[in-house]
Amino acid sequence: MIVRVRLYANLAQYRPNTKAGQPFDVELAPGSTLDDLVAHLQLPRDQVKVMFVNGIARAPDTPLQPGDEVGIFSPIGGG
Repeated sequence: MIVRVRLYANLAQYRPNTKAGQPFDVELAPGSTLDDLVAHLQLPRDQVKVMFVNGIARAPDTPLQPGDEVGIFSPIGGG
């Protein structure tokens, strides 16, 4: 199945030639979860703070469906 992914903040560095927020498609096995997607993209799990599926925050064990749009955010600091 194909899902559309956007990596935000410093997570974009793990996808060469991709800017933060730029969408790209990923092919995953049917039944894959958000955690499976993070592993597939080789993102450091400690750098993943929030994940959205179709605009709604979801848990890492959320199963994905073909055509889902996923946004993955790292922790954000500031003051």
